[in-house]
Amino acid sequence: MSWQRKVGAVIVALVALAAVVSLVWTPYDPLQTEVAARLQGSSPAHWMGTDQFGRDIASRVMDGARLTLTVAVGAVALSGLVGVPLGIWAGMRRGASRVVMAGADLLLAFPALLLAIVFTAVFGASIWIVVLAIGIAGIPAFVRVARAGTMQVMQRDYILAARIAKVSGPAIAWRHVLPNIWPLVLTQVSVAVALAILAEAGLSFLGLGAPAPYASWGRMLQASQPYLATSPHLALWPGAAIALTVLGFNLLGNADDRR
Repeated sequence: MSWQRKVGAVIVALVALAAVVSLVWTPYDPLQTEVAARLQGSSPAHWMGTDQFGRDIASRVMDGARLTLTVAVGAVALSGLVGVPLGIWAGMRRGASRVVMAGADLLLAFPALLLAIVFTAVFGASIWIVVLAIGIAGIPAFVRVARAGTMQVMQRDYILAARIAKVSGPAIAWRHVLPNIWPLVLTQVSVAVALAILAEAGLSFLGLGAPAPYASWGRMLQASQPYLATSPHLALWPGAAIALTVLGFNLLGNADDRR
């Protein structure tokens, strides 16, 4: 494993650990306000300071990690569970390829922001609306990766041997195609999680993500705008959390092993 992937794995592990720990413990209640302690800088009592309502920023960053990873992993799971089978099907059958790729191209015309606006107008703002919007928007990328990998695998001799042996299409896909394209899918998963984190932060920044007062890195950035000149730490910590987490997933997915 290259050093880039090791660094990425460490960063992702630390963020995931913070998210898991926040389920049972945070330094303070992320939703508890304390007017007397508002807009304080870093101190032994509040490692990252407090926000405009006196809430502990470290606790909210930890809680935001849980929410952000939940949305990102849920959205990518939706994208992968729909996109990978469709991509394999398109790569194995030329007739299906035209239909599937036409559908993928159509989905590309509807970015996550537009889908989130439509879904929010119909169903109201919630975390699961964000998961649905980002998940649907990410399907075309998985379709393209799975289709490209499948088309390469289908040219191998063992696929021809399986067809001569009259092995069914689903069996070929499960036994031969999926294991051989799995590294490509895992790389796409890592990149897609990073993009989903950015998308969730952007949607929350616009008020289309988790409703207040729940902690979300994007919403924390949005709430910090009036205080940037006097209390820049309000934006520093959630912004750093987003950048570091995205960097970790990108390093984990994009670094090439060199032997």
